[in-house]
Amino acid sequence: MADLDSTGPGALAELSVAQAGALLRAGRLTSMDLVENALGMIEAHDATLHAFVLVAREQALRRARQADRELREGLDRGPLHGIPYALKDIFAAEGLPTTNHSWLTVSDVAGEDSTVEARLRAGGGVLLGKLATYEFALGGPSVDLPFPPARNPWNGEHIPSGSSSGAGVAVAAGFLRVAFGSDTAGSIRGPAFHCGTVGLKPTYGSVSGYGATPLSYTMDHFGPLGWTVADTAAALHVIAGPDVRDPRTRDTPAPDFLGAATEDVKGLRVAYSTAWYAHDPATLPEITEGIERALTHLDKLGAIVEECELPPYEVLDACGRVILAAEGFAVHERNLRGFPWSYGRFTYQKLMPGAGVGAGDLLRAMDVRRRLVESFQRKVFADHDVLVTACGQATAARFDDFPTDWPPPRMANDMQTIPFAVTGHPALSLPLGFAADGLPIGLQLVGRKFGEASLFRAGAALEAEFGRRNTRPRLTGAGARTRAGTVAGAAGVGAGSGPDVGLGLGPDLAIRAHRPDPESEPADVRR
Repeated sequence: MADLDSTGPGALAELSVAQAGALLRAGRLTSMDLVENALGMIEAHDATLHAFVLVAREQALRRARQADRELREGLDRGPLHGIPYALKDIFAAEGLPTTNHSWLTVSDVAGEDSTVEARLRAGGGVLLGKLATYEFALGGPSVDLPFPPARNPWNGEHIPSGSSSGAGVAVAAGFLRVAFGSDTAGSIRGPAFHCGTVGLKPTYGSVSGYGATPLSYTMDHFGPLGWTVADTAAALHVIAGPDVRDPRTRDTPAPDFLGAATEDVKGLRVAYSTAWYAHDPATLPEITEGIERALTHLDKLGAIVEECELPPYEVLDACGRVILAAEGFAVHERNLRGFPWSYGRFTYQKLMPGAGVGAGDLLRAMDVRRRLVESFQRKVFADHDVLVTACGQATAARFDDFPTDWPPPRMANDMQTIPFAVTGHPALSLPLGFAADGLPIGLQLVGRKFGEASLFRAGAALEAEFGRRNTRPRLTGAGARTRAGTVAGAAGVGAGSGPDVGLGLGPDLAIRAHRPDPESEPADVRR
């Protein structure tokens, strides 16, 4: 446990959710301490990392004071009570803009909370603000949008990957222990993989998407990124469960995830296959070797490790791309036809192919999806609890790997995450250390539907051996990367001050940001 008397930078930031919670309940720490420390770190280091598009400082301090008062009065709202967090800026939070990182919605202020935010608020968490994303959770690391793209804290010349990019950066940099994002083809797992955090795409329907800007109704998933497996489990515990406002959610209470990360793996049935990645020249040797070490370690701990057969990756990839293209275009069709200039270049180029996907194409893709789910059930999950496979095939691409037009070269977009957005199985991106270039690598754990507890079991066992959770990116005052440092050397500063800050556009975000066409009508993006 971090020494509270230490004046070393980052001491408070390195408390786990459980450690901070225990100290909060014992009266040895306050939520105000945690929030002021986080605000100070953001103020000191986010000017070039760009993880946040909006920091709601005064609101966060009010909620921290309320959390402290409630704990003193004996009201305990759960594992995130008093803990700071932030939301990918597709989640509505009452009174704050939901910009979607887009000119089309940059001034849209939410009139009510999304279900994710409502549950976090009811759980006593403290919202610090909104996090950078790709435009509408789809585009890319674009420079033609209202805010600059987030930068990888391990090396600012590299992308953080995926549309939950700000969440990956904020957690890796130590601003937060947990953040919340969405994953339609890998947008939680990608930033987790490339930033060295844990990222969970829960089972489809585990977490409500009400109040989150949609992209693909049958592939959108919503979940947490955390610094550790246990932090991530605590975050899922708060947000999971049925919601009458989202018919995609399962009408049964969510299981208790909190104890799963402390259970051993003896008897856990683990499947693996190297077919998708091991013989592909795009896969770094360190990733293949890391997965082999992980399997050996699970076997040593008493798990039953067996090889399995997987459906062809190319079929899963094609199926997912057809569904995402069709559903994404349907969500955005009105604005694409009426205000195409208001989209970033990458976003427009990724959405428009959906115009060519016919009803027959979509129906065939849905039928292929059904058969793929059946294949996974028969070949993998009938006899196994967890599948171990690759998450990404290379470390984070450089910004200058991306051309003017989409798509980038394959090496800049090598994730193997879309299959489980297609099938709806829960999937966890877990760090395994670093490649030769100093950037993070990891693997992917996949479970039976609603089998997140097994992922936490396996993930915690591997994290204890390979996770390197005592290593953070070392940040300078300007937010640039120098080299990896231990937690004791991680950056951190004292309390921040001043008004709410919308990093990138300043405090008057809703006034200074504007659509390129001042006559444009409000976006027709349903929440």
